[in-house]
Amino acid sequence: MSFKSTLLIAVWALWAGIAQATLPIQSFTTSSGARVFLVESPSLPMVDVQIDFDAGARRDPAQKTGLANQVASMTAKGVRAQGSLPALDENQLGEAWADLGASFGGRASDDRMSFKLRSLTQAELLRQAVQLAARQLAHPAYRPEQWEEVRARDIASLKEARTRPATLAQERFMAALYPDHPYGRKVTEDSLRAISVEDMGHFHQQHLWACRAKVSIVGAVTRQQAQDLVQQLLAHLSTARTCPALPGVPEAQPLQQAQNIQVPFEAAQSQILLGQPSFKRTDPDFFALLVGNHILGGGGFVSRLTHQVREQRGLSYSVYSYFAPGLHAGPFVAGLQTRPDQAQQALQLTREIVRDFVQSGPTAEELRAAQDNLVGGFALRLDSNRKLLDNLANIAWFDLPLNYLDHWTRRIEAVTIQDIRSAFGRKLQPDRMVSLILGPT
Repeated sequence: MSFKSTLLIAVWALWAGIAQATLPIQSFTTSSGARVFLVESPSLPMVDVQIDFDAGARRDPAQKTGLANQVASMTAKGVRAQGSLPALDENQLGEAWADLGASFGGRASDDRMSFKLRSLTQAELLRQAVQLAARQLAHPAYRPEQWEEVRARDIASLKEARTRPATLAQERFMAALYPDHPYGRKVTEDSLRAISVEDMGHFHQQHLWACRAKVSIVGAVTRQQAQDLVQQLLAHLSTARTCPALPGVPEAQPLQQAQNIQVPFEAAQSQILLGQPSFKRTDPDFFALLVGNHILGGGGFVSRLTHQVREQRGLSYSVYSYFAPGLHAGPFVAGLQTRPDQAQQALQLTREIVRDFVQSGPTAEELRAAQDNLVGGFALRLDSNRKLLDNLANIAWFDLPLNYLDHWTRRIEAVTIQDIRSAFGRKLQPDRMVSLILGPT
């Protein structure tokens, strides 16, 4: 009980400090060229680290969609021998992490490949965890027989996923939004079969350079300790103070006309999606769009879509909207499920609500309620080291100002009705959106 009480007090102290004071983000560049972003959090004897590379799915060859994610996830399947250190298979690697009470793993999103390390900061444990993570990051085994097993499981998972209407609807919808852009590609059985372990090794060598890394750290470490930690983590990767530029990725193109898609599928509910490519994460309209979407469909039961589609018409139990900005113009999506006989009515109503919001914006009461809700919930975005790390990594990845979180609530409170109307008018074109209904004809 004494330990639990101490832990709760420490967590409360961390939350109180974040809620009431500025967030002291330190930033520096190591001798290898890696960019480091550090928040010292001495309340708990732990450290969380995220390493990001420009090696997400947007870098996949068109016929090998899924390569980036396999490059990241296969690092957990074993490491090669290195000097006097023996090779480790998947089980041995898992046992080694369990013995340290630490964790390390990777995954790829559309824009980036990310690796996360979590460890206690006791000196010997942290030293061993960093050494093991450095091996796993730089020397994955990529064994052919291991890949054959993983590929077979992934293909089986793909087949199972495509029996689910939500998966089918999302894939077809994104393909329509991004017909000539990596954001619209999907992993298929053919694309997985086209990937070889040689492809993984080449992708790894091409993209995972120390000078391309952005490293975010939250925990009980000093700046000097953080610098030493990063140098050790990236020690085995290719080094060059200035990295050669990667090939450019084309921008997502705006839709030129509306597209209405009907996908026959026998199910109790119809899936409905409406949307378009919208904006990049660095767009200056970000805060106006964030607040506006909270009013439109991102605020749960207090949103306009919920009020009119669910409460007034009873057409759906849940309806939502969101923006997902990235390095390219990410999607705006409004979605719901409804009875098949109500699908056209529900889609038409959703389209009208979106169109009206773009034209007229919110009311003063809606704006004030959304601002109060967002500002009141701000501390919950930072109430753990994991959440703090996620926010810090986004600041690092998108090159946001280091005082971004310090001014977040002020920027929310400064948004006006006209800001929202102008931003939505620039970003959304209701008459050129893709609409999709997947369900019984």
